[in-house]
Amino acid sequence: MSEPPPRKPGRDRARDDDRGAPRARPRFRTPKLSTTTLWYHPSAQYTDEPMGLRGYEGATPPWLVWNLLTRYTREDDLVVDPFCGGGTTLDVAQSLGRKSLGYDLNPVRPDIVRADARELPLAAEQVDFLFMDPPYSTHIEYSEDPRCIGKLSAFDDAYYAAMGDVFREAERVLRDRRYLALFVSDSWDKKHGFAPIATRLGALLGQRFRPIDHIAVVRGNRDLEKPNYHKAAAEGNFFLRGFTHLLLFKKERAASRPEAAATRAKGHGRRASTSDQ
Repeated sequence: MSEPPPRKPGRDRARDDDRGAPRARPRFRTPKLSTTTLWYHPSAQYTDEPMGLRGYEGATPPWLVWNLLTRYTREDDLVVDPFCGGGTTLDVAQSLGRKSLGYDLNPVRPDIVRADARELPLAAEQVDFLFMDPPYSTHIEYSEDPRCIGKLSAFDDAYYAAMGDVFREAERVLRDRRYLALFVSDSWDKKHGFAPIATRLGALLGQRFRPIDHIAVVRGNRDLEKPNYHKAAAEGNFFLRGFTHLLLFKKERAASRPEAAATRAKGHGRRASTSDQ
């Protein structure tokens, strides 16, 4: 992959410590906080300068990360993205005054650390919020590294075993009573049809974390307007995918779960982002 374009002065300043101190914040137009489980994002950017590396294939929508960090983190919290890609999470965290660390097997920016999401160079229970936008099977060539999960087909068990290892590492580094989010799409090919990636990964996460919510993220997709697609779906008895999954989970140590359940019952109706922090 070619070298990323030079960044503006001030964007690559050395961090103050190994937790990743926030840099100077860009000016931004405050986006609207989503209040339902159906999210629309016709425009991905909301700042005077783009979030994430321009042109990065498979980039995460900055608006989506903004919603999550606004709800589930506080200023100076440490946000970690183990599939950092073009660095969108780092830029959004900076705009909100959060500390951040990004990891990737193929770092394309100097502020992203080369590391496998299954073995992060972090101490246990150090992270306040974990965001993951992993490969959805083999549709994009993310890296030549043979360890890359993007080389594994979502129609094979090896993909889910690898993501299970990622979730185990997430449980290790995430602080108790803190949140993580998984942004993932289902996969399709002509031979197998659809692979229910979100359903299977959600089940794996549920073995380690408490499910909080499931959000449908909708973006304009002209393919869904094509009559031949709908004809094929009707004839093949399957559904066209009209949204991407955003799964929210919370870490709760097994010993504390009964007490946490009682607390939630007393505080029913309060926002999840403030009830137990």
